[in-house]
Amino acid sequence: MNAIRALILSESRLLLRDPISWIAAVVLPAAILLIFGSIFAPHRPDPALGGLRWIDTFAPSLVVIATATLAIQTLPIRLATYREKGILRRLSTTPARPASLLVAQLVIYSATAILGLVLLVVAGKVAFDIPLPANPIGYVAAFGLGLAALLTIGLLVAAVAPSAGVATGIAVPLFFVVMLLGGVYLPRVLLPDVLLTIGEFSPPGVQGLQDAWLGAAPKLLPLGILAAITVVGGAISSRVFRWQ
Repeated sequence: MNAIRALILSESRLLLRDPISWIAAVVLPAAILLIFGSIFAPHRPDPALGGLRWIDTFAPSLVVIATATLAIQTLPIRLATYREKGILRRLSTTPARPASLLVAQLVIYSATAILGLVLLVVAGKVAFDIPLPANPIGYVAAFGLGLAALLTIGLLVAAVAPSAGVATGIAVPLFFVVMLLGGVYLPRVLLPDVLLTIGEFSPPGVQGLQDAWLGAAPKLLPLGILAAITVVGGAISSRVFRWQ
């Protein structure tokens, strides 16, 4: 436990020294909401959206920016850089174990993603009177499982990528796919049905996030798949993790 606590503190300080990474995750979702909301104002209920405004359906998708930025880009590239520079090899001589390092990363990036979510919710409520998540319990479950599954994918990349270049080559295409399926580039109501289905079952399970935000209960099958990805992927990443 002491090793994990020390890793969390040291890695948190390092993340704070890299403002580009955490600002993109914490501030960017709310900034995009404010910009798009201002450009496409005024907002009127749309019968095609069940009487909701466009901004009400778009806001939940912006959560994907925070989770994807941290889990798919920042996390694997940072750990691969550590491996490339020999930092992980030196760390292997300490009491820290691979599982401790991975747990520390999960804690740090989860906390950062939550900050991004809170800022997004507050900005949406204050600027455009976007309702708060109407099913808070369902939303917490969908957000937590979606974030955990996405972080697990990032850890899998980080566990084996020998260099930052390799990690970047894997992370960038994954990032664009997650953003597309999450409805960031194009609102999900405009996506083809096949992409909607894939996005529902793939991390971070954006359909569950949207359903819970708007008041419905997230479907259990997608949540179960996200949980399975987290458990299986976490076990694999811990087993195959290489210090050098």
